[in-house]
Amino acid sequence: MSYASEKLPLKTVSTIFKEQKKMEEAIQTLIDRSLPKDNISIIGNLQSETRICGFVTKKDLILDGLAMGAIYGSLFGSILGLLTGVGVLFIPVLGTMVVAGPLGAALLKAASGAIYGSFGAGLGSALITMGMPEEKAAIYEKRLKAGEFLVLVEVPQEKTNELVSLLERIGAEEVAITNTKIPRQPEGDLADTQQISPEIKANLSQEAQKNFVEAYNQSLKEYKDKNNALYKAWNRIKNLFDRDEKGIYSKRKVGMHA
Repeated sequence: MSYASEKLPLKTVSTIFKEQKKMEEAIQTLIDRSLPKDNISIIGNLQSETRICGFVTKKDLILDGLAMGAIYGSLFGSILGLLTGVGVLFIPVLGTMVVAGPLGAALLKAASGAIYGSFGAGLGSALITMGMPEEKAAIYEKRLKAGEFLVLVEVPQEKTNELVSLLERIGAEEVAITNTKIPRQPEGDLADTQQISPEIKANLSQEAQKNFVEAYNQSLKEYKDKNNALYKAWNRIKNLFDRDEKGIYSKRKVGMHA
């Protein structure tokens, strides 16, 4: 059984696991069955041997190089390393939570006020804004507060029943199939700074964001490669700016112009 079908309209299967061990078993099973890693998100008070500060993705290796590589390798040797990003966020009502996958980037953007004004009311409000039914969002928020784990998996509609059966065999509870849509950075050129992926945008001042978009689009047009465009854009930022006291690239280097 394979879930690798990325061009079809997606539904979101969401569920609760009481135990971290069972949640990790479910994630590993899905990846072993070829479900795209970008389609899996988890949230909960996960136990990790590595201290996580902020939101860390493989993109950060491009930004900070080998210095972050050791931390990243240690952290992502766990089940979290199988997903596209991981971080710690303070979420109203729930407190500090580990969030992995595309949901983490979306919530980071929500916390910054860029998407959801309702995020201050808690995770439930953010999930509702993404399209999750209100009653289910309320249940998930309550279960997370009790120390359990939420998993969201985006799959083609024809795979949803198969996925539900698989998750329930592993121990999933409160399983739902919804139209929840987790926002992502669009494919192709960036039309403006609002389209910068949130975990990247959080590291850049407004001026740096404009430089990032310009460099990214220029490189993407030239090389037709997203990873190379990302690398070139970060190089532009590091050449033009230093970090400020908050770790944001905002201090233009003396004598450096775009």
